Amino acid sequence: MVLAAAAALGAAPARAQDDTDTANVAVNGNVAPLCILGPPSPATVDLGQMVATSGSRIGRIAPLSNQTVSLPGSFCNFAGSAIDVAVTALVANDSSTLQPGFARAVNYTASVDNWAATAASATSAATTDGSNPTESSTGATQPLPKIADLSVTLSSFTVPSDLLLVAGNYQGAVVVTLGPAATGGIEE
Repeated sequence: MVLAAAAALGAAPARAQDDTDTANVAVNGNVAPLCILGPPSPATVDLGQMVATSGSRIGRIAPLSNQTVSLPGSFCNFAGSAIDVAVTALVANDSSTLQPGFARAVNYTASVDNWAATAASATSAATTDGSNPTESSTGATQPLPKIADLSVTLSSFTVPSDLLLVAGNYQGAVVVTLGPAATGGIEE
């Protein structure tokens, strides 16, 4: 009877293992590579009156202070990203024949800091009549995923040959692009 009880106890666990089974279910997902620039603050930079209205430099570009635009919460969720900055000179919307001694372009530098080891920086080089107003440059590669508040600084406002500026409204632009670096970027 002891043998029969022992045999019954020994058989019970074996039967329990036969009553269960396991299966593995794979769970997969994907995260797309993303780069997002925060909203520019301020969205428009108004330099106001750009020429001196009195003194020895009357009619010529006045000293203009550096302007800073913030792009808060900018990020790339992958390694190997870079910033490209394209700067377009401020050019007067006046299309009349440019008279000698005058210019209709204001060149400046745009630098984007706080992404990689060196800033992305470009300086416009428009001619007196506003031709060839856009220049661009790519900054260093950011080797890791990153989130940062970027600073775009506009500085070094100059006029070709320091000529007098024609009257009118002037428009320029800075385009900041955040994405995969030309080399060493993401692989899909």
